[in-house]
Amino acid sequence: MLLPRQFYARDVLIVAKDLLNCYLVREYNGHLLIGKIVETEAYHQNDPACHAYRGKTKRNEVMFGPPGHAYVYFTYGMHYCFNVVTGAIGRAEAVLIRALEPVKGIDIIKTLRGGKSERELLSGPAKLTQGLAIDLKLNGHDLTGGKILYITKGEPVAEEDIVVTTRIGINAGKDLPYRFYLKNNKYVSKK
Repeated sequence: MLLPRQFYARDVLIVAKDLLNCYLVREYNGHLLIGKIVETEAYHQNDPACHAYRGKTKRNEVMFGPPGHAYVYFTYGMHYCFNVVTGAIGRAEAVLIRALEPVKGIDIIKTLRGGKSERELLSGPAKLTQGLAIDLKLNGHDLTGGKILYITKGEPVAEEDIVVTTRIGINAGKDLPYRFYLKNNKYVSKK
């Protein structure tokens, strides 16, 4: 079942947890590339690590709503990262999808990733965007439309099966417990 806009129109910390075990689906050249979401990070406008911390810009304007849209950005001059916009319109919030467990289209994902091992295919933000062919053309894409790029419902996850920890690869706000991942999942980027 496709996740509706109401799913995303909630607090970023709730959505970040609830996205775990859901499926990110990418329609690519007539094929479905699917990964189960196993790791997320939450960002909101009052968070110094958030792209919207200093206000709205051309780069981050998608974060200000409406919820349920893709926020894709280019980083380090070589990688894309994929986020899901959450919360109310006008309040910048997004969930970074950090890692996926490959489910379908694995051979195509391997080709897009240059033949990496299955464990390494989608186990990081830049890896998953490369493996699912997500780039700036999908920035602002409506994830509730059910075409090209969208998220479908997964099985709920028990609280005891979710690890809550600090985020990775940031300097500001690094002490905030805004990273969530499925316990004992081998596709998580880092434990």
